Amino acid sequence: MEKKYAKSHRDLIVYQKARTLAQEVFEMTKSFPKEETYSLTDQIRRSSRSVGAQIAEAWAKRPYEKHFISKLTDSDGEQHETQHWIEVAEDCGYISHEKSVQLVEKCREIGRLLGSMIEKSSLFCNPPVRSVKETQAEYFTD
Repeated sequence: MEKKYAKSHRDLIVYQKARTLAQEVFEMTKSFPKEETYSLTDQIRRSSRSVGAQIAEAWAKRPYEKHFISKLTDSDGEQHETQHWIEVAEDCGYISHEKSVQLVEKCREIGRLLGSMIEKSSLFCNPPVRSVKETQAEYFTD
């Protein structure tokens, strides 16, 4: 089987899963009470959407491995925050325990995929083909 290489962040399975999670969170929060509009609803939507946004930013930072890892770490932080808000929504009675468990597991799967990317960051961060490499000049003193 031939490996397919990602040409864009959109090709990454973790990015696709993050987009799906954000859409599920959006649909779920439509039923939240109006008084939660500027608190829980905004918080959970923001954090769930940020997971994919941070992955997209990481992709752009691939020439700089430390920045790539940093952005993936930020994405992982956002998925953890999303887990928290999902559990708060369950505590408030806005979603069922079953729905909470399902969404938290999706977050954890994204977290595992991000962790794998972080561990294998060098595979994503090869220098671009268009880069110019210069040999260091030799300096002599007499």
